[in-house]
Amino acid sequence: MLRSFFLALLILSTQAPVQAQDIIEGEAKVAPSRLPLEELRTFAEIFERIRSSYVEGVDDKTLLENAIHGMLGGLDPHSSYLGPDDFNDLKSSTSGKFGGLGIEVGLEDGFIKVVSPIDDTPAQKAGIKAGDLIIKLDDMPVKGIGLNDAVEKMRGEAGSEIVITILREGESQPLVFTLKRAQINITSVKHKLLEDDYGYLRITQFQENTGADINKALQTLMDTNQTPLSGLILDLRNNPGGVLDASVSVSDTFIEQGLIVYTQGRVANADVRYEATVDTLAPDVPLIVLINGGSASASEIVAGALQDHGRALILGTQSFGKGSVQTVLPLNGDHALKLTTARYFTPNGRSIQAQGISPDIVVSPGTFTPTKDSRFYKEADLKGHLENGKEADNAKTDEHKDEIQRILAKDYQLQQALIMLKGMKVLAVKTLPVAATPIPNAAHKNEVITEPTGS
Repeated sequence: MLRSFFLALLILSTQAPVQAQDIIEGEAKVAPSRLPLEELRTFAEIFERIRSSYVEGVDDKTLLENAIHGMLGGLDPHSSYLGPDDFNDLKSSTSGKFGGLGIEVGLEDGFIKVVSPIDDTPAQKAGIKAGDLIIKLDDMPVKGIGLNDAVEKMRGEAGSEIVITILREGESQPLVFTLKRAQINITSVKHKLLEDDYGYLRITQFQENTGADINKALQTLMDTNQTPLSGLILDLRNNPGGVLDASVSVSDTFIEQGLIVYTQGRVANADVRYEATVDTLAPDVPLIVLINGGSASASEIVAGALQDHGRALILGTQSFGKGSVQTVLPLNGDHALKLTTARYFTPNGRSIQAQGISPDIVVSPGTFTPTKDSRFYKEADLKGHLENGKEADNAKTDEHKDEIQRILAKDYQLQQALIMLKGMKVLAVKTLPVAATPIPNAAHKNEVITEPTGS
């Protein structure tokens, strides 16, 4: 088997170059090249030495698969060889249903780095954070084991437990978490009215149906509010990305014309431009987008497009910085190749790779505890005050307002986004003041002085 395998390689390297077809669409062609003979001889020699001298016997299939893993692992953190189980897991994750912990991970210096925990999953509920470095899974150190093997180790039967040891910036000692695996059913889009006229949209992950789901959620907010919305908050924090087409659909919900994103690669059909369509549900509603270090890939495409078009204000902290596109290329049988085939660029030509999206306004995460204003009496506190007539109606909304205030108190970034939307509304409706009557002996010729009634 081995001799025939390398004989075929040598024949390919010495005969006239043959053009190979790229599998993305079955049409793109790569430039012909000769295989390097010296490196092939070295590979064959190492292969044979391992077969004959390694302390334990290893079959040829295992050695060749390990060689494939090594070849792809040396390219970048996102390219990999997918066996049947890995391929099925990938298809499950894009549909929003799989078993495990609910963590999007990548590789950094041989360790497994948390890109972001997914909402309402065991990882998020346990307190796993974006940026955490996983150093052990149960008693097994993860350095050097490979991303696919680590993901396979974290996934398992719902109800089973796994112990994760992590390093976290700012902590002097490793942190240990015991997590119980669960069936992960990701709800891609969540929505609610924060207050009258102000809507909130949360995208946890970009899946195949996210574009349609965001339009349904937005239409529900509009119908519930009954009057035109005065502002929207689109929350992309801790969103690890997902399907490229879904990010284009979400951007198209708010942009009615122009370029959304374009990709560039080595093969012709990797160069694609995605344009907005006229079917835009909310082209004019004031919009603030929340991002952080866990916002990656498709999240950055949306944030970058809205920022370049001046369509939204980006608030939060620097995003993750994944500006590459992976294409899944099915191979013979149930195997597949996940290969980085292109870089993506925002409408203004910015590459996000290893840079991320810089927010227009930097707001760090935190909580907010308002002080109680108990120093002053108000008219309503005075005995025998005249009734306004609306006090009973106001009481009906107190419960909802209290709930929203509790949410905002725990999420400083969200609170600041809502305040800014309200400020944008005030500025938008302000009109030029009526000419004021100049007051004699005013301090400045353009100064207008107002005084409260009474003495």
